[in-house]
Amino acid sequence: MVYEAVNETPKNIVITVARGFGSGGKQIASMVAKELGIHCYENRILMLASQMSGLDQEIFDEVNEKMRTKSILPGFLRGLPRRNTPIPETKEFVSDEKLFEYQKQIIEGLAETESCVIVGKCADWILKDRDNVVSLYIEAPRRYCLKEVMERMNVNEATAHRSISQTDKYRAEYYEHYTGGNYWTNPVNYDLTINSERVGKDRAVQLILDYLRLRFPGYFGERAAE
Repeated sequence: MVYEAVNETPKNIVITVARGFGSGGKQIASMVAKELGIHCYENRILMLASQMSGLDQEIFDEVNEKMRTKSILPGFLRGLPRRNTPIPETKEFVSDEKLFEYQKQIIEGLAETESCVIVGKCADWILKDRDNVVSLYIEAPRRYCLKEVMERMNVNEATAHRSISQTDKYRAEYYEHYTGGNYWTNPVNYDLTINSERVGKDRAVQLILDYLRLRFPGYFGERAAE
């Protein structure tokens, strides 16, 4: 069976990345963005949504409309600080429908305005009906995740175990709630599921780039000609 690429060349492409804690998924996402010369958005989406959730609905709608029509949304996000060190979830999941709705609108705005990589935030589900989106899930065995977390967070094995368990539990509950019962690790949600221990981060990036070229040959042909 031959996979059929998208017939029309999209004006922009979006890569969403869901990942297990300690799998290196966020690093891989950043590496893919760097290779493509596009931006990677993660914690900054939550920061902007949190800021916007403090606005009255009428003011928010006005700001949101300006961001969409004038393509200034990326500028807002890029002005916020990036978080490079992994930070585990230590609290129980509690839903915040208003905050999620703002995150959803920010993600949809990004998908309409630029090529980018979006990490987490149910982006794969939010953008699931768009032809210009590729969704990835990156995971690794616990032994690999433990080593990654211990090294990057400078913690002992017991703390790393606890951080992985708590964070993955939070992400699973977050995803199930905001997708109406779907589950975070469902392979049907994603175009590619990658075991980062098996292939390594560099080859995971290459695998993703190869898939993108297969999926959007016209887009990459145009970029090569620029």
